[in-house]
Amino acid sequence: MISSALCSPFNLTGLILCPIAGVILAGLIPEDRVRFVYRIGLCTSLFTFLCSLLFWIRFHASTADFQAVEAIRWLPDSDAYIVIGIDGLSLFFVVLTTFLIPTCFLVGWSSIPQRKEYTIVLLVSESILIAVFCMLDLLLFYVFFESVLIPLFLLIGIWGSRERKIKAAYQFFLYTLLGSVFMLLAILIIFSHTGTTDVPILLTIEYGERRQLLLWMSFFASFSGKVPMVPVHIWLPEAHVEAPTAGSVILAGILLKLGTYGLLRFNISMCPVATLYFTPLIYGLTLIAIVYTSLTTLRQIDLKRNIAYSSVAHMNLATLGMFSLNIEGIEGSLYLMLSHGLVSSALFLCVAGLYDRCKTRLLTYYGGLVRTMPILSAFFLFFTLANMSLPGTSSFIGEFLVFVGVFARNHSIAGMGGVGIMIIGAAYSLWLYTRVACGQLKPQTLGRCTDVQRREAFIYLPFIAGVIWMGVYPDVYLECLHASLTTVVQQGAFELPRSEDVGPC
Repeated sequence: MISSALCSPFNLTGLILCPIAGVILAGLIPEDRVRFVYRIGLCTSLFTFLCSLLFWIRFHASTADFQAVEAIRWLPDSDAYIVIGIDGLSLFFVVLTTFLIPTCFLVGWSSIPQRKEYTIVLLVSESILIAVFCMLDLLLFYVFFESVLIPLFLLIGIWGSRERKIKAAYQFFLYTLLGSVFMLLAILIIFSHTGTTDVPILLTIEYGERRQLLLWMSFFASFSGKVPMVPVHIWLPEAHVEAPTAGSVILAGILLKLGTYGLLRFNISMCPVATLYFTPLIYGLTLIAIVYTSLTTLRQIDLKRNIAYSSVAHMNLATLGMFSLNIEGIEGSLYLMLSHGLVSSALFLCVAGLYDRCKTRLLTYYGGLVRTMPILSAFFLFFTLANMSLPGTSSFIGEFLVFVGVFARNHSIAGMGGVGIMIIGAAYSLWLYTRVACGQLKPQTLGRCTDVQRREAFIYLPFIAGVIWMGVYPDVYLECLHASLTTVVQQGAFELPRSEDVGPC
């Protein structure tokens, strides 16, 4: 039994259950008050976001210990507990989740049918995502890690925008589910070896080399599909194209972070010997993904598919920085993930604004946008430049730290990654923007379109503020990450060889 104090929204249990309270309220509202249901969902998500900010305010950046830890007995007359807590690795992912869900409500304010069901699906997905980042029990982490697929499957399959949405939903579900079978196998091995699935305890246990290699590969099979890494990335462009805007925001902004978060929390932290052994494999896979998907992006004529392939390249760059195994690279990786959650989500919102007006996402029908919609063109230009890591934006700080870390590990790897993400990335970003905003006006699609409305401007402005704040004053974020990441590097005893002593991989 959970006490009322434990259910307060100002602790982690209350934060996780707050969206569920909105689900219960929405379920009690009759069908003829459907607009009121949507307002309940928006207010609940905004309140959850404000509560998550309190954890950031109260967070002690000087310690690497888990904070706001709670243990909840979930089986009567037993020692089975749900243990939750946050540290520097998970804090900002919780805040990012609670920030993006209200945006999902606002962007579908006038275009989403079946609002009651839509509200319930969004709030349930928010609760599950917060639980994933807070969970300190490995088995329950797996349960919530897989449970998040269900609301997203429904979001794509029911509210998807085109005729292939059912196929895309099944592809998304199967690709991300199959690899997780190996993660369940790894959990069973860990439990048989240690007798516990408590994450803080598991982080202090040393495993033999063979066992580490087996566990590492099992976790990697699960997390690589969520990043996603080549060749298990095929589901992402299809899911983005068919998903509603809210689905694309959650996929790009939050779901892709589950894979990299899992790699850092479990692969690198629990299996340091295996991490060093498989680092050349990661370098090879991430470089292939960065260059291949960047070149593929240049060929796309669908706006959402273009941004989706760009997301694959940026998330693989974050993975590359993570496996530099030094403070600069890992901090840059996490910072780049947070930045990508803002920038990529904002680009999908811009595309949604175009689609709502023109009813197409094909580049063939766009041109001269700046003449009819100058404000939307300005927003689109800002987020395009942020996606290119313009100095003064959040992506620049993340990518700079990533390349500092990777360059310290290996000059050649840093050079190849830089070519893929900075040169080819700038090419596809500028190519996309000039095709849409510049050139000859196409009156058949853009001639009578109106510019940004007040609600849309209210959506875009927080993203602009976040991107600039992270780009100008990164210490606010980095000081919360530093202690936890320092502990990861020190516990793994990762030695930093000189670049000239190491081969290209």
